[in-house]
Amino acid sequence: MQQYVLKRLICSLPLMATAVLAPPSTAAEPQDIIKYRQAVMKSQGGHMGAAAQIIKGKVDFGGDLQYHATALAASSTGLAKLFPKGSDFGETRAKTEIWTNAAEFEKASKDAENKASAFLAAAKSNDTAAIAKTFGDLSETCKGCHKKFREKKE
Repeated sequence: MQQYVLKRLICSLPLMATAVLAPPSTAAEPQDIIKYRQAVMKSQGGHMGAAAQIIKGKVDFGGDLQYHATALAASSTGLAKLFPKGSDFGETRAKTEIWTNAAEFEKASKDAENKASAFLAAAKSNDTAAIAKTFGDLSETCKGCHKKFREKKE
């Protein structure tokens, strides 16, 4: 009898592990997607602000610049996915143009991704002029997207 129970237990372990370790299969709620994208955007703002302080020479944390550039490049990858259909309501400053002009928004998202990658490459090179230029390019790209696709704060 003990061998039977032990054998059944051993045979069922993979199934139990799958059930315990498998991620939930439910789709994210739109409100949770909005909160997630706002957190990503807020983190990007933090990294941009920190990088600006370093680049302007306001703080002596030059060794951290590559960290901020890496975070910006990583979080800029596929920005458009943070704005799926059905997440255009509630407490969000996202303009409807994101969804009504999805092709232009996708292009702007890809441009931000490319500019963030260029900034990371410059940060890795330690070329001060390239760092300043690519950071400025990234900053202007962010501002342009916010102007077109984000409501102003009230």
